[in-house]
Amino acid sequence: MPGIDECLLQAMVVPGARGAAIVDWTSGLALGSIGETPGGDHEATAAETAELARMAAEYPTFAPEEETAPDGAKGLPVEDLIVTTRTGYHVVRFVETTFDSSVFLHLWLDRDTGNLALARLRLADLAERLVLG
Repeated sequence: MPGIDECLLQAMVVPGARGAAIVDWTSGLALGSIGETPGGDHEATAAETAELARMAAEYPTFAPEEETAPDGAKGLPVEDLIVTTRTGYHVVRFVETTFDSSVFLHLWLDRDTGNLALARLRLADLAERLVLG
């Protein structure tokens, strides 16, 4: 089970990965980051990405309270977000935790060399195995 540093290293193995971070979406702080970031500032990118994650996780349009997982479990109703730009993809994967589930993985991919489907699968696996603490 990977910790933060190992998780980030494994995320960077995804084809086309330019940068990755683990972010607390409540505070907007990066718990760890690796590689490049748009604009060159990891903390600013973490804070801006946290705003997007917070909206998706808290707004009723995206996260209705009555929604439950197919297995009947309660938790975060949003699994991931994908933002497409002219030059890349930003994939945000929410991490279920035993405490407050306010953490997500953010992977920035090059649009020409990135594999979006593989990135989603890889982040889902990493989010499930990530050990925080």
